[in-house]
Amino acid sequence: MENQKTFLVIALAVVIFLLFQAWQEQNVPKSVPPAPSTVSKAVTPSTAPVVSSPPSTTAAPVAQAIAPVKGPTIPFETRVFTGQISLHGGDIQNLGLRDYPSATNNPKPYPILDTTPAKLTIQQSGFIGSDGQLLIPQFVEETPHSSSAGSFVLKGKAGPLTVSKTWTFQPDSYLAEEHIQITNTGTQAWNGSYFDQILRNDRAESHMFMSIFTGAVLMHSGNFSEVSFSDMRDHPRLEAGPGWAGMMDHYFLAAILPPEQAHVQVYARPSGSNYVAGVNTPLPTLAPGQSARITQQVFLGPKQQSRLAALGRGLEQTVDYGWFAIIAEPMHLVLKWFHSLVGNWGLAIIFLVIVIKAIFFYPSAISYRSMANMRKLQPKLEKLKKECGDDRQKLGAAMMDLYRTEKVNPMAGCLPILLQMPFFIALYWVLVESVSLRQAPFILWIHNLAVPDPYFILPLLMGISMFFQQRLNPAPVDPMQKKIMSALPVIFAVFFSFFPAGLVLYWLTNNVVSIGQQYLITRHIMAAKD
Repeated sequence: MENQKTFLVIALAVVIFLLFQAWQEQNVPKSVPPAPSTVSKAVTPSTAPVVSSPPSTTAAPVAQAIAPVKGPTIPFETRVFTGQISLHGGDIQNLGLRDYPSATNNPKPYPILDTTPAKLTIQQSGFIGSDGQLLIPQFVEETPHSSSAGSFVLKGKAGPLTVSKTWTFQPDSYLAEEHIQITNTGTQAWNGSYFDQILRNDRAESHMFMSIFTGAVLMHSGNFSEVSFSDMRDHPRLEAGPGWAGMMDHYFLAAILPPEQAHVQVYARPSGSNYVAGVNTPLPTLAPGQSARITQQVFLGPKQQSRLAALGRGLEQTVDYGWFAIIAEPMHLVLKWFHSLVGNWGLAIIFLVIVIKAIFFYPSAISYRSMANMRKLQPKLEKLKKECGDDRQKLGAAMMDLYRTEKVNPMAGCLPILLQMPFFIALYWVLVESVSLRQAPFILWIHNLAVPDPYFILPLLMGISMFFQQRLNPAPVDPMQKKIMSALPVIFAVFFSFFPAGLVLYWLTNNVVSIGQQYLITRHIMAAKD
């Protein structure tokens, strides 16, 4: 039957679409603009002592590969962080996010910065002279603090530079403020830049058919771009102008944020066997005794779209809802609202599906009426099949005459179904991208809606629901098509066993609600007299 073919084509189209997105994300090369060769304006130091010499207008050299170095550290904690500050470079390392456990069976804070080789992600900073000399400050803590302190002042030396570095943490913020003041205590003028970067290995997350980007992110003069590890290896990026840079994975972001209008260099490139994304701030030439100051922020936290948007730097673009973001974003807000009411993300998904089904109640009713009318014609169609035998052309013409006589349009349900497809795909990306659903439990055996059902119960129930839904549809006339349709519940149950439990819950709920609506409409039409 035509409606059966329509459902089959649409279902396969959705699967092909998701697979194509995954392939495209990993295999289609991105266009890479040419790297600029000069920086037209240097960052003006803030309220530090005035520098009389003009800023350098040549491109500051970007640091080459810097190997991770272990050394003494200062531990610290806030309400959201637990980590250390290294006295080698004065950088944050081994930073855990206290509100995000590493796993459902491991309550240890998720390590967004980690010095272990398997999960290597670290911050690195220092100075580069105009001659290419790399200067990494070696610090001591100026005033000892407790581990819960909100501010740390470090003093140290980097070649001819005396460096003071202050880290400031707010209790509930994922932003860390970085203040650096340098003084040229040498006997000759010094010119160079300050770099701050995130170094990461190229580990990737496996999510079966879901394309989850992992790599560098750059904001350059208002233009956001993602740079994969392979792109960094083949086409290193270097851009001059206002912007920021960082590394991200599925749910978390580590980004260096200079002042919004600062004229800096943002880059993403290989660093030995690893990769870095960072910001290079050109500094003015410092005569002996002169000073300069750099102030910037580092974001280290979850990709919560509302929190990122509030920062006003375009960080929310790291949450990628795909082609249907205009639908996905309000759906995410509705999902969060339901969660605020019921306190369970699984129930919030169920209520969201009910809302979507209510919006499409009448378009869906058109589709179900069409199927019910087609089912009512089933005996006449079977009779035509016997009369026409193997003459498919004759059978097709006879079926079209029957449709016209009975005033039935077999394609009447196609448009409403197609209209709902963007909503399904949008919700798919909401469930995949939302950090709120990371490790979110539902009921009983479902302890994490963002990973597949460990016992495959939800996929099995979804397959059963598809079987019952097919029982309400007219049986296909063609034997081969009938076999294919009969196998679909099994195929989809197996296919969805690899998808997040939240997405399977969505499809299962959608099927159950559809079965109820379709059953009522079918019973009404089948009971009606000709």
